[in-house]
Amino acid sequence: MKKSYTVVVERDPESTWLVGEVVELPGCYTQAPNLPKLELNIQEVISAYLKTVLPEEPLPDFVGTWRVEVSA
Repeated sequence: MKKSYTVVVERDPESTWLVGEVVELPGCYTQAPNLPKLELNIQEVISAYLKTVLPEEPLPDFVGTWRVEVSA
């Protein structure tokens, strides 16, 4: 059975590498120098993460994102 996960991608300002975090899997993240490599790394880290989760543990559901503007 296949399942989709939401990945938030940010660029690290110091290394300029991309950092991907899986929203539904707390603590599940990886990094890479480009998107193709990040996608491979994300797939690997999701597989490894899911092997450690107990079947009865509920995982959070992704709801959405929004940008909030505030005065600095």
